[in-house]
Amino acid sequence: MRFTSEQRLDDGVLERGFTLGEIPGILWTPASASAPAPLILMGHPGGLGRMYPRLAARARHSAAEGYAAATIELPGSGDRPRIAAVDEARADLRRALEASEPVADEIVDRLVLPLVDTAVPEWRAALDALVALPEIGGPAGYAGGPISIGVRLAVVEPRISAAVLFAGSFVPRAIFEEARQVTIPLLVLLQWDDEGNDRQMALDLFDAFASKEKTLHANMGGHTGVPQHEGDDGNRFFARHLK
Repeated sequence: MRFTSEQRLDDGVLERGFTLGEIPGILWTPASASAPAPLILMGHPGGLGRMYPRLAARARHSAAEGYAAATIELPGSGDRPRIAAVDEARADLRRALEASEPVADEIVDRLVLPLVDTAVPEWRAALDALVALPEIGGPAGYAGGPISIGVRLAVVEPRISAAVLFAGSFVPRAIFEEARQVTIPLLVLLQWDDEGNDRQMALDLFDAFASKEKTLHANMGGHTGVPQHEGDDGNRFFARHLK
């Protein structure tokens, strides 16, 4: 892990760009802390440059409550090499949606599973590097999407103690099976009118989670319309499980 940039934002939050091998990422740490800060890994759908304003806003909101936050670029997105098979599956998905046709399971598998298989080991490597920093403490949480990546991380990474998962992406049937192994506390956010995504699939996935503590917040609006107050609810959720 190598830091490549550093700036102090106007609220005092320290933002540092880094690379993990060839993977770009960003770490935000609170303006001041008397002890190492709990870490929230922030997932996103890819394109770190495009997503930066939303990610930075989320990170600064979390930092105000004493959390560090970090993100890395998704495989095949941003400046990372494209994944031809995933791009082809994404085009097939788009054609099916535009034609109002059912989305076949094999399209979802080709689109999502390669990303999960690659991204989850990368997230775990990033977590290894981040928790080694003196300003970062445990435990860790995960917040964001794609939800399939969050599910896999919740199953295989014991340092993830709680997760806020963003519903609204297609989920392979294999991930439903993994969801039955998830036992950490969960808060799932669902946009009820999310265009181009399967609401029932999100509800079925929530039902599949084995967690004794799991909460679903459903809000009206499209994919990018998550209400600001959900950030406050997410911080309160993590306060119960990371502090």
